[in-house]
Amino acid sequence: MAGDLETSTGVGGESSRKAGRFGRTAGFLTIGVGLTGLITYVYFFIAAHNLDKDSYGEITVLWSAVFITVSTLYRPVDQLLSRHISEHLERGDPDTGPVRVAARIQVILGVGFAAVALLLKGPIENGLLDGNSALYWIFFSAVLFYAASYYARGYFAGHQQFGLFTALILSESVFRTLFAVLVAIGLLSGQTMVAIGIVAAPLLSLLVVPVAISRRARREAAEREQDRDQEIDMDAERAEFSMSHGAGFVGSVFLIMFSEQVFLNAGPLLVSALEGVGAAGFIFNVLMIARAPLQLFQAVSTSILPHLTSLHHSTEFESEAQFHRSVRTVLLGVAGFTAVTAVIVLIAGPQLMQLAFSDKFTYDRAGLLLITAGMGFYLAAVTVNQASVAQGQARRASIRWISCAAFFILWTVLPVIEDVNRRVEIGFTLTALILLTSLYWIYRRPSGPEEGLPLEGTPDEIGTKLAGLEDGTP
Repeated sequence: MAGDLETSTGVGGESSRKAGRFGRTAGFLTIGVGLTGLITYVYFFIAAHNLDKDSYGEITVLWSAVFITVSTLYRPVDQLLSRHISEHLERGDPDTGPVRVAARIQVILGVGFAAVALLLKGPIENGLLDGNSALYWIFFSAVLFYAASYYARGYFAGHQQFGLFTALILSESVFRTLFAVLVAIGLLSGQTMVAIGIVAAPLLSLLVVPVAISRRARREAAEREQDRDQEIDMDAERAEFSMSHGAGFVGSVFLIMFSEQVFLNAGPLLVSALEGVGAAGFIFNVLMIARAPLQLFQAVSTSILPHLTSLHHSTEFESEAQFHRSVRTVLLGVAGFTAVTAVIVLIAGPQLMQLAFSDKFTYDRAGLLLITAGMGFYLAAVTVNQASVAQGQARRASIRWISCAAFFILWTVLPVIEDVNRRVEIGFTLTALILLTSLYWIYRRPSGPEEGLPLEGTPDEIGTKLAGLEDGTP
């Protein structure tokens, strides 16, 4: 009994130490991502003050198109690496399987995008980008370069190398904004030069990747030299983590990421189609109330997935209790942040928006408060989603996401409310609330075929069956 108590206490302490590391990591990432968001804001601040209304609107459409595409295509691989590397490391397995499968999937996605984008060059260039050939090639190149950037993000997050993760995204925002600064001081000029920052960001930021990955590769090679059985273990790992397993996870997260981009970026695109690029610039600025905190919140959502996955797959004492405690802590932080933001918007929201994005547009306090409430619901939904994915509920979560995305598009397109901008504001908040409610139901009641269950034929799966025979379950 004493021995059991000693073991339990020690393991419980390990769970607490993991929680402490998560808190420190989230704090460090929040600072880094906060700087990233601030520098990105400077990019749009300079663009808004140095371009006319239509040219600025085209920049926002280009930005939205790039980030809808890259987040939809590549963040599933980012999440695949983050979740499965952390799971394999927690179990003491090598990460070779997830790393190789993710690389194959990312290459397929990049090549597939290039083929489709070239095939649809006319509609993209003339329909989306107002016939601007330079903006099309910036869009095309930026999406391809972001394939490598998002792969690196997932790799660093899975290994919890968050210093390198922060250096990568921070350098992206610096290089992007540098081009806008050069336009502002007169060394460069025109919309195209501002837009080139969008493609230069992922290209130049990748300078940090080869050094980091080659350093880890050398360390792993040394470890394999010390352990002659390592190569056999790696072969077993490759058989365990198959391409079909990775593709299934990526398919579910693909729907989640697509839906996320619908919420954050489809508004300006739909308003552009209905009212013109000038109106798209307005709603883009309003949605920055939600988008900017989400940029900052990426620090938490990035670090919480490997943290929660490790706790969920841990056999340590009270690890599951710590899992739920971590989720509650983040949700309380979201509620507090939303309340503070609402007070600021209530006091000086319209004035601050004009200060931030020039006085070309007039903002109403009610619309800004709607987006603020939607921001809180949305950040909470992202938190609960990461917990559900860590529990192996990616497929069930993806169904809720895509359903809510379809509702948001339908709400925005149908003239339920005459003012299209107000439709977007109400639709965003209402959809975020529905999404949060439906995801919380999954999180509290994980069931059904879980993505995280042991794979067929593996020792974990055999052990699970034996355990079922022992307790009489089928």
